[in-house]
Amino acid sequence: MRLSAPRIAPLSDDEMDAETKATLEASFGGRPVYNIFRTLYRAPKAYKRFMLYGGYILSDANDLAPRERELVILRAGFNWKSGYEWAQHVRIGLDCDLTEAEIERIKAGPGADGWSEADAALLQATDELTSDAFITDETWARLGFLTEKQKMDLVMTVGQYTQVSMMLNSFGVQLDDDLELDPDLEK
Repeated sequence: MRLSAPRIAPLSDDEMDAETKATLEASFGGRPVYNIFRTLYRAPKAYKRFMLYGGYILSDANDLAPRERELVILRAGFNWKSGYEWAQHVRIGLDCDLTEAEIERIKAGPGADGWSEADAALLQATDELTSDAFITDETWARLGFLTEKQKMDLVMTVGQYTQVSMMLNSFGVQLDDDLELDPDLEK
């Protein structure tokens, strides 16, 4: 984690008015409201629009398969040193058929032994986007197994989680009680 305390504190239950509680209840249906959402709701109009786009990225409308989506989200979060992002998406990645070994290997990147050509290409594209905001022609060609729409969704997914990582890191969003910080992302 970049910060040991929040710069922008998440809303406590006591700080929420009836409208805020109703909005969050509608979004999460009784499930816990994570610190990221409690923090972002300090700007309610931005939160609502953020949830629309983020909802697209995590939905079936995103043509990346869930496993591929989580592979690139985890790599983007790791590249941006976002402990919160990593911790949240480790469990999502496991639910989307990434193995614990693959999740650990994501940290080593596209050159690590054991990746399929497709996985290595997705990781390489993520590295290029998170370092230069551009996928090279060589890597674009390696992504030939994806449709045009999937390539667009790849770039949009990495872009969304770049933004999310920047917010989490800069606002100092702390881990929820049920998450553990990966030792490789302690600072």
